[in-house]
Amino acid sequence: MKKRYLIIAISMTLIQGCYTAPPQQSSSHVAVGSGYSSVNIGVNYSRYPDLVRIPDYPVYYDPRVNFNFFFYDGLYWVFQADNWYASDWYNGPWDRVGYYDVPAYVLRVPVRYYRQPPPYFRGWRADAPPRWGDHWGHDWEQRRRGWDQWDRRSAPAPAPLPFYQRNYSGDRYPHGVEQQRAIRAQNYRYQPRDSEAQKYFRPRVQQDQQRQEQQQRRQDQQRQQDQQRQQDQQRQQDQQRQQRQKDLQHQQDQQRQQDQQRPQRQKDLQDQQRQQDRQRWQDQQRQKEQPFKQEQQRQQQQKQQQDLRKR
Repeated sequence: MKKRYLIIAISMTLIQGCYTAPPQQSSSHVAVGSGYSSVNIGVNYSRYPDLVRIPDYPVYYDPRVNFNFFFYDGLYWVFQADNWYASDWYNGPWDRVGYYDVPAYVLRVPVRYYRQPPPYFRGWRADAPPRWGDHWGHDWEQRRRGWDQWDRRSAPAPAPLPFYQRNYSGDRYPHGVEQQRAIRAQNYRYQPRDSEAQKYFRPRVQQDQQRQEQQQRRQDQQRQQDQQRQQDQQRQQDQQRQQRQKDLQHQQDQQRQQDQQRPQRQKDLQDQQRQQDRQRWQDQQRQKEQPFKQEQQRQQQQKQQQDLRKR
């Protein structure tokens, strides 16, 4: 009896160990950090990966590495430490993707194409997808119902490989996300069509659009400020020009008034000069006549004295 209970306890422990419930997620897209994440998951290619298409799947994988590296719908996907990561460049930076948000065709990749399968893959069929529902639980199975059922004949064509990234390896690899987005926009027009892949890609596109809109707004504001500054400068120059014209007009009016007053002043000066000359002549004449008058007065006084003596 004790032996039976021990076997049951061991069995329950093993069953619980095979099940790992996915973490609670508040949204369908989980990204590490704010804005663009920069998660380092140890993927570091020295050159562009050698990708091989998985037969009958729109998915590529790299058979020459010791980690689980895939390419689907224009994006790279890595499964590592029981987490999925996505990026649009082969060396990242990487965003962590929620368990509920991994595209179905990525989940459908057969076990044999996982270059570093986790321990719980053991015993599963190599030509079949991993039993994600057994691992992630009933809730995940309910939300992703039908993920392992599809018509292979209607599978979408694989996205074109971004071979332009072959030109960016080693020291030439762009680690800045803005630079990556600019290079991708110039060389790779494909955009994800899978609804789950779009959940990863659209936020980045929206962020790019927001950043472009913000940049456009800043440029518009700067342009408006420059225009306002130019208008203010032009207005100030016009005011200064008008003031100079007023000053010049005032000077001209003063000059005209002076020119008009000059003849009168000249006439006044001439009259004043004539008066001075007349006064001077009179003074001179008076000075000339004064001795004669004095002599007459003297003679007259003498005569009066003589007349007085005769009396």
